[in-house]
Amino acid sequence: MNFQQLRSVREAVRCGFNLTEVSKVLHTSQPGVSRQIRELEEELGVDLFVRAGKRLTSLTAVGEVVAPIVERMLNDAENLKRAGEEFTQAVHGRLSIAATHSQARYALPSAVRDFRQRYPQVTLNLHQGSPKQVAEMLISGEADIGIATEALAQYDALVTLPCYRWTHSVIVPPGHPLLEGGPLTLQRLAQFPVITYGTGYTGRMHIDEAFQAAGLEFDLVLTAMDADVIKTYVELGLGVGIVASIAFDEDRDRNLRAIDARDLFAVNLTKLAVRRGSFLRTFVYDFIETFASPLKPDVVEAAMRGELASE
Repeated sequence: MNFQQLRSVREAVRCGFNLTEVSKVLHTSQPGVSRQIRELEEELGVDLFVRAGKRLTSLTAVGEVVAPIVERMLNDAENLKRAGEEFTQAVHGRLSIAATHSQARYALPSAVRDFRQRYPQVTLNLHQGSPKQVAEMLISGEADIGIATEALAQYDALVTLPCYRWTHSVIVPPGHPLLEGGPLTLQRLAQFPVITYGTGYTGRMHIDEAFQAAGLEFDLVLTAMDADVIKTYVELGLGVGIVASIAFDEDRDRNLRAIDARDLFAVNLTKLAVRRGSFLRTFVYDFIETFASPLKPDVVEAAMRGELASE
């Protein structure tokens, strides 16, 4: 049994049993992947995959039991490597962060700047994606830290911790009717075309829930993942925007005005997640605390041990 055999099994599952994709991920040939899987099956004395000719189609019953064990073995091997690096290269390494567009654009920059000043020899990799993609990057080991508002707490393989709470703002061009005529209400807002985040992004669920609870429909004319895109189309006059409050900057967004909407939509909670059972190097703990000061190493460690409930 060797690590290449284990990696072949793991990637076969991750790639939906497509050995061509597995060979690309592992930088080897498709026959080589098939051979590695076969050799492991022969050593274990069982078939791990159901086959249609030479093609893998699914896991066998035994394979369903073995696949999580393979995943744990490879994760533990990575933890051993990181533990060694912690003591031989304490201020060197790589930190991979997966975040949604709003977090990467508006919440992370100051933390990244401060971290780089402390750890100039640590390479930072920043990945952007949907909350689901952030979770998947964490689980696969592609990312060390994940930051998003939605989805992360839904995965048992992740430990999630609360970072900060935030609210929405409505953005409009100067002179817009919503800037006059009294307090902002859902009834007034529903009179105008709306531009906001796509489903599953940046508190969109709370926006939908607020209108539904009020028995109101709103004219959704455009959705986007990125607040900067939303602001662009608001400037063009396509509608009023609903964005995270942190996404509005008076200095940069001089052609727009923001109206506080905290009384219209529920408060949102951004979460940070790490893979359960992973070994976190000291600089990872430091980045977490830099981003969210209440998340000191002892708090994160307690959550990793299961002494604090995931949020």
